[in-house]
This record gives sequence, C-alpha cells and structure tokens, in this order.
Amino acid sequence: MSISAIRLMLGAAAVSMIIFGLERGEASMIFSRAARICMECIGLG
Repeated sequence: MSISAIRLMLGAAAVSMIIFGLERGEASMIFSRAARICMECIGLG
C-alpha cells in the first residue's frame, strides 16, 4: 500500500468518526461542558 492510500483511508475514517459524533449530539455536550468549566474558572459557576 502506498502512503497516499493510507492517508486517504485515515482521512475517511476521521470524517466518518466526526459525522458519527455529530449524529450522537456529542458536539453540544462538549460545548456545554466547556462553557461550564470556563464559568467555574472565572468564578461565576
């Protein structure tokens, strides 16, 4: 297998995992956790 074929397969795997995570709603969960941690860091939480 050539290096470009490996890169293509890894890229396709990465895109499919991103789509899977978005379908499960993980992006909103990550952003809500990040906002909560940020608020705690500055003393508002």
